[in-house]
Amino acid sequence: MAGLINFEDEEEVKEYLENLGVEYSFQCYKEKDPDGCYRLAEYLEAIKKNFEGSAKVLKENCEKNLHNESCYKLGVYCVTGKGGIPQDLKAAYNCFSKICEKGGKKSIESCHSVGLLANDGRGNDDGKPNAQLARDYYSKACESGFAPSCFNLSTMYLQGTPGIAKDMNLALKYSLKACDLGYTWACANASRMYKLGDGVEKNDAKAENLKKRAMDLYKEEQAVPSPLTFGE
Repeated sequence: MAGLINFEDEEEVKEYLENLGVEYSFQCYKEKDPDGCYRLAEYLEAIKKNFEGSAKVLKENCEKNLHNESCYKLGVYCVTGKGGIPQDLKAAYNCFSKICEKGGKKSIESCHSVGLLANDGRGNDDGKPNAQLARDYYSKACESGFAPSCFNLSTMYLQGTPGIAKDMNLALKYSLKACDLGYTWACANASRMYKLGDGVEKNDAKAENLKKRAMDLYKEEQAVPSPLTFGE
């Protein structure tokens, strides 16, 4: 596959993609390379639209090699019921929690996903929401700079939920952190708290600055074109 590919030549592109599949298969099954297996799974999903084949590779690579990205994507398949895998939120929870505890690639997103499933309840053994467990996983992801987890923590403390007492100081703390990380609605929430003096000393200047930050972030989001996503 050396040299430049003429992507306007359909036959040349087709040959290139076929060779790519052979290369990834060799990496996975002959060289026993976990990263190669993940590339093969991605290839099967994105290029061949073979979701069942992709799911099989992901499952084996997760169970045998505990490959971070494979376990994370297998968890996503379990959530959506993709690739012939039955929808199973408990199985998804197990995939995500393994990677969250292991660390490395996709660990932060996995911690957030465990938090979502714990808070929802359907991923828990008893099928009941566990806000305290969700908070712990959100906290782990938030500490690593994952804005959605910081925002979810702020919402928990802003509203209060069984097992989590309402705490406006913590709600503001996590709203501001999520805002600093670029989460638009966190900036809007913090602005509102300062504007109304809701659990915090009223401060119109801070409210206005946060409102402007939220508006700027929103404009930036609207200006960025949606990325192309393979395999969707």
